[in-house]
Amino acid sequence: MSWTIPNILTLLRLLAAPGVAVMFLYFTRPFADWYALTLFVSAAITDWFDGYLARAWGQQTKLGAMLDPIADKAMVVIALMVIVGYSSMSPWLVLPATFILFREVFVSGLREFLGDTAGTLKVTKLAKWKTTLQMIAISVLFAQGVFEHYLGMSVWGMDPQMAGDILDGKIEDLHGLRWKEAGMVWCGHVGLILLWIAAALTLVTGWDYFRKATPYLKEEP
Repeated sequence: MSWTIPNILTLLRLLAAPGVAVMFLYFTRPFADWYALTLFVSAAITDWFDGYLARAWGQQTKLGAMLDPIADKAMVVIALMVIVGYSSMSPWLVLPATFILFREVFVSGLREFLGDTAGTLKVTKLAKWKTTLQMIAISVLFAQGVFEHYLGMSVWGMDPQMAGDILDGKIEDLHGLRWKEAGMVWCGHVGLILLWIAAALTLVTGWDYFRKATPYLKEEP
């Protein structure tokens, strides 16, 4: 195995995936959201960096080719699990998250079945765009969690305790509060829309892989 810098970056991204969930075990919110957002975005940036460096330095290896898609899938799957479990928007997130998880399991099963002919299912440009959009959507949803738990309200309405604090005069900076609330609502709705678009692309690419694999699934006469 060749431990080049691109491969090390890929390995760090793989290790960062469960780290996102660990943030919610050891920190209270919104600190857990902040740390998870920072860790996820940093790991997502290495997804571009390691591929660029591997091509630029001529350090493309079998180890990197194996670890890269695993790290991407681990990041997306674990982050989605955390978001669905902790977000107040989870009822609206369950279906697109289900589509994404189903596709990843399905395509992984196809590749495992095809074995030596799995090269037929090479990553397409649309699949790369799909992964990029998934990571952007997840980052925006983590940012929504930061606003939500900093303000003590959800996208769907203000927490009764905060409403009482405003009426009692304990919260005076209403202008700043409105800006933060707008940021929370914006992140929530935009993140949700992006995740649904990513889920649609996920299904399209899954169908494309299945179509390419169909000739290898036919019974021999």
